[in-house]
Formats: sequence, C-alpha cells, structure tokens
Amino acid sequence: MNDPQTPGASRLSKAGRAVVNGGAVLVSLGSVAWAADLYREVGLVLYTEQFLSAMLALALPVVFLNVPAVKGRTGPVPWYDILAAISGFAALAYVAAVYPRLANELVYQPLDALIVSAVILGLIIEGLRRSVGKVLVGVILVFIAYALWGHHIPGKLVGRSVETTTVIINLALDPQALLGTPMIIATTVVIAFLLLGQILFASGGSAFFTGIAMALMGGYRGGGAKIAVTASGLFGSISGSAVSNVLSTGVITIPLMRESGYSAESAGAIEAVASTGGQLMPPLMGASAFVMAEFLEIPYADVVLAALVPAVLYYFALFVVADLEAARTGITKIDRGALPAAGKVLRAGWFFPLPFGFLIYALFVLNLRPETAALYSALVLLICAAIFGYEGKRISPSGLLGALRDTGLAAVELILIVAAAGLVIGVLNLSGLSFGLTLSLVQLGGGNLFVLLGLAAVICIVLGMGMPTLGVYVLVAALVAPALVEVGVDIVAAHMFVLYFGMMSMITPPVAIAAFAAASLTRADPMRTGYAAVKFGWLAYVIPFLFVLSPTLILKGETGAIVLAVTTALVGVWLVSVAVAGYATRPLNGVMRLAFAVCGLAALMPAGAFSGGHWVDIAGVGVGVALAVRERVAVRSRNTSAAAE
Repeated sequence: MNDPQTPGASRLSKAGRAVVNGGAVLVSLGSVAWAADLYREVGLVLYTEQFLSAMLALALPVVFLNVPAVKGRTGPVPWYDILAAISGFAALAYVAAVYPRLANELVYQPLDALIVSAVILGLIIEGLRRSVGKVLVGVILVFIAYALWGHHIPGKLVGRSVETTTVIINLALDPQALLGTPMIIATTVVIAFLLLGQILFASGGSAFFTGIAMALMGGYRGGGAKIAVTASGLFGSISGSAVSNVLSTGVITIPLMRESGYSAESAGAIEAVASTGGQLMPPLMGASAFVMAEFLEIPYADVVLAALVPAVLYYFALFVVADLEAARTGITKIDRGALPAAGKVLRAGWFFPLPFGFLIYALFVLNLRPETAALYSALVLLICAAIFGYEGKRISPSGLLGALRDTGLAAVELILIVAAAGLVIGVLNLSGLSFGLTLSLVQLGGGNLFVLLGLAAVICIVLGMGMPTLGVYVLVAALVAPALVEVGVDIVAAHMFVLYFGMMSMITPPVAIAAFAAASLTRADPMRTGYAAVKFGWLAYVIPFLFVLSPTLILKGETGAIVLAVTTALVGVWLVSVAVAGYATRPLNGVMRLAFAVCGLAALMPAGAFSGGHWVDIAGVGVGVALAVRERVAVRSRNTSAAAE
C-alpha cells in the first residue's frame, strides 16, 4: 500500500490526501472502539457483520484513491477511481445499515442483496489486484470459478451445484465467508497490535531496542550481525510485519554490518531473516499466534509454548551462522567508541519494557482478550512516552495521529488480504471442496508423510509469495493444514508447520519481499540477497519437519524426552551451521563440511521420530563433537608450531 507521504501518492490533491488519511485514521479508531466496547457504552447494539461492513466501507476508498490502477501512474485521480471509492463505500455502508434485515432474508436472495454483493466482490478483487498483486487475485478467481462450475469436474474434486446468485450473495454477506473469522481477527486483534507497534515506533522504541542490542552485542566478533539478530528479533515479535521490521531496524543495523565488513548481500540477508523470525518469537509472535489460537480453539498460552523451542532454535542458528561467517571472513567487533553504553540506553528508555510486561500479565494472568490487552498496553506506552519521552523527545498529538494513520494504512491492505482468505473459506464451505482437497493432497502424497509434507511446504511458500504472514497463514490453515491433520499429524504441529512455511515465503526467491526490502537498503542485488537469506535461515526449512515427526520440539511429551530433544537439537544446529558457514575453528574443506552436515542432521532428528532414533541422535552428537575437538586440536597444534618457529 502506498503511504500518503510517498511519491506514489503524488496524484492525490490536498483534499484527496485528507480523505485517505482520514479514512485510515477512522479504520484505526473504529477498531479501537469495537475492541473497547465503546459502541455498547453509548447504547449501540450492532451485529458483528455490521461492524465488519463498516470497516470495509472505510478501507475500500483508501485503496482506490491511494493506489493507481496501473503501477507507477501519476497525475490526478481519474474519475473511475473516485467512482469505485464512492461505490465501495456506499455498498458496504448500506450493508452495515440494513444487515439485520438482510440476514433474515438471505435465503430469499433479495435484489438489493444481490446488487450490493456483486459490487462488493468486484471492488474487493480489483482492490486486491492493486494493493497485493495478480497472484492472489488469480487464486480467488479460480476458487470462485470452482464454486460456480465445480460440479462439472469429475472425480474426487467434484463440487456441489450452486446457483450463481447464491454464490455471489453468500460470499459477500455470509458470516462464514467475507464477513467471517479472518476479518474479525484482522479488524480487532491485528489492528490493536499494529497500533501498539506504531506507537512504539513513533515513541522511539525501535531505536531503544536497537540501542540495547548494540550495547550488548556490538563488542563481540561480528557484532553488527549480532546487533541485527537481537534488535530485529525483539522488535519483530511486536510489529508482526517482516517488511516494516526490516525498514525500521535495518536502517541502523545494515550500515553497522556493512561497516564491520559484511557484504551487501549478507547484511541484507541477515536483517531479512532476523526480521522475519520475529513473527515466531514468543511471547507476542506478531498477531499470528492469536489467529492460530482462535482457529484451533485453544488457549493462547498453548500456542506460545509450542512456538518457544522452534523460535529459540531459529535464532540460535542465525546467530551461529553469522558468528562463523564473521570468523571466516575476519570480521571483528565494533569499536567500543561507536557503541552506546547499556546503562545510558536503559536510563533513557527504561519505560519501554513496561507495556510489554503489562501485556504478558494481561494475557496470561488476567486472561483478557488479546485486543483488549494490546490496547491497554498501547495506552500504557502512550502515557509513558508522553510523560517521560525517549532521548528528550516526547510523543506529541501529531505523532499519535501519525501512528493512527500508519496503523490504518497497514491495516487496509491486511483487511483486503483476509477478505480474500474469507472468500476462499466461503467457497470451501459452499462447494464442499475442503473434503475433496484434503483427500487429493493426501493421495498426492501417496501415503508417504514426507512427500505430503514436502508438497505442503511448497504450496505454503508459493501461496505466501508477496503476502503478509498473517494473510498467508489464514489461507493455508484452511487449504493445507487439514490434509496434515488427516494423516495423523498433531493439529498444533500441523498449523505451526504451515505457519512456518508461509512465513518463509518472505525470504524465499523468487518473491522474497523481506529480502528484497533489505536489498533496497543495502543497494544489493535482490535475488542474490534472497539466496543468501535462504543460507542464513536454513533451519526454518528443516525444523517444521522435525516437530511434525516428534512433537517434543513443541513441548509435547514427557519431560525427559523434551530435554533430550532440545539438547540434541541445539548441538545439531551448531554442527549444521558449521557446515553452512564452512568454518569451525578454521576454514573447512568440502569433505569436512559434509561430515559436519551429516552429523548435525543426525543430531537434529528427534529421538521419538522413529524406532531407534535415539541411537541416531547419540551417533550424530558423538561424532560431531569428535570432529569439533579434532578441528580445535589441529588449530592449537598449528599455533603451537608457529609460535615455536
């Protein structure tokens, strides 16, 4: 989505910019009002679908006024965009106003329901094309076509025969489609956390976290990369957006890495991987965890616990590879004179941890709704930032207004994406495709779990290209996860699996938007940065298979088995990272890299994955440690000989 402050919005007049900014602010305020139950406080009793329709009514004009039909086109907003903005607002405002009547009459397919439904669907599809791209639009059109004509398809994928009018009305107005759970979560939980992240950014929170990371990590080998891993992991857990995380923390961390000696591609890749992984970092995990908890109807705490070990392994692998890369290329620590003192940073921003401590307390102790907890935390942060400020700068009313605007702009694109997911879910429910799709995926796997997992991973990455993690998770949770559950995969493991691989589309070429965003900061080749990101983020492509094979890595099972699995996994991560970097205590030849890789993969394999798996673990750890000792002894002998000479 083009920000009004960017050149892409130059076609807007002052009045047009005011409409876009005002719409974005109203999207944020509407979500806050709903999450805080302000509607009831003033005596309004609304259907949830009325609220959702009103939010879409505000979002669509922002898209059509802010994003041109042809990318890069400048000049005044054309008449057809103004007409689309007005039509979208009018149709959805009408639905919001009369939904109680429409809900009772949908079975009779009244003409007004058909007309507004057709307008809404057409404009949402066009809005998606503009703001997200053609790939997702193509997916939506395929599903709608299936709903209309799927009953002509032979075999297991045959659909129900449904009238065209029924398809149009149900997709637009049914609570199990466009106005369903994904939209509810996006307009309440997600916007609340987006607002928290924007207030954090506006009050200097990203600078604080980066400063802490610099103070703690900058004095070690490869300090620039370790700063990026720490800062982006912390901030990414809160922001929930890999791209915005790259752009906010990367402007500081990437120059530090470049000055330290990392190549442009490596610096961009490390930042992209670190920013992407923040979406899996407890306790917040962006907003994806809350969506997963809603889908699975389990406590949020269960999702956090399941994500804990994979997140630790993810960042441990990135940390180790960055460290070994620094050792291999001779990158040293950052000069202490260029680093802030930890005490000074903490004294200046001591209040930043308070809202997140409160958030955790509100979620896990008070058991507040996620959106309510996020809003209270945002309020705590806002008060602290207004009273104390960071480095002499207090958040101002204009800063708060800017945070509301930026939250709304980010939310608009996300609202359209979850609208698309809602349409897919609507087709699945209306046509009966969900059962046929699950059966087909299982059969494509040929009864082999590894083949099915491989297919699922590829599908998740492809569907996720160019999409925010939350949007792709909602989509793959409906399309892919049921097939994994059908073959006996633990339901939490299945959903974590699709979330991981949906997330990895952010750093996987050919459409690796987080890596491309980092490349824009480093002025490096985007594709080379993407391939470097795959190298640094290698574990994320492996660990989902591991916790599917043995749920001990998502903390399910006996304590002893969990401890063994986590310990051997940490050793395995280090061994494979040595192979990836090509360095232990000295550069490694091809044979030694292969040996470390084999031992590491053996150690990574959970003991409970198959009969005798613990012997594979023991062998991998034992031989891998022996190889590491051998390398260290060889280096010491060489150094001793050199000293003697």
